[in-house]
Amino acid sequence: MSEPVATIRASGLGARIGVCEDDTDVLDLLTRALREADYDVRTVSTGSDALRRFVADPPDALVLDIGLPDADGRDVCQALRSAGMRAPVLFLTARDALPDRLSGFHAGADDYLVKPFAVQELLVRIAALLRRERRPLPAPPTGLHLDPAAHALRWLDRHAMLTPTEFRLLSALAARAGEVIRRIELVYAAWPDGAIVHDNTLDAYISRLRAKLREIGAPAGIETVRGVGYVLQ
Repeated sequence: MSEPVATIRASGLGARIGVCEDDTDVLDLLTRALREADYDVRTVSTGSDALRRFVADPPDALVLDIGLPDADGRDVCQALRSAGMRAPVLFLTARDALPDRLSGFHAGADDYLVKPFAVQELLVRIAALLRRERRPLPAPPTGLHLDPAAHALRWLDRHAMLTPTEFRLLSALAARAGEVIRRIELVYAAWPDGAIVHDNTLDAYISRLRAKLREIGAPAGIETVRGVGYVLQ
């Protein structure tokens, strides 16, 4: 992160960039760099604030720190996807191990940058993400809300607590509501890289999620597509 911000060429053309970062020094640097590159920058410092702001007013791209004070950034990304946010997400993290990078992509990220990073590289990566066309996501079930800070599922005024694995599974299904998600994709989304997950283990977790959806009276249900996977309807 050593390049002088003043040397960055303006190129953002007003695209809206969301930034979720709790380190004030990094946040200040990102904000200045992005604004000098002619981006419209919206900042938050917690996962809960990211959900409140970026679901209601989605950015064109999101820079998301993994190590947030109230939630894992990967859970925040999954919750945003489950709420219908389709903007590309670039993760910032101090973790460079392959399993960490893989888990970030399985959580719905489009790119990954390890701290400390070069500001100019971050700007080039954001510009590349903005050039990509993303397929619109189907609308999630109205009113279904996943809270990454509390690991809770909420429907209207009712809620059910989720384990981390249940949270990741339901987020993966809700992010592509109405679409059949293959079993292997759900395993990648919910368990660490290399974990041995038997078919009956996945089925048991799906059964628990079905029970919790019924418990809070949510209209959504998880249907089995035999030999393929599951779909949230």
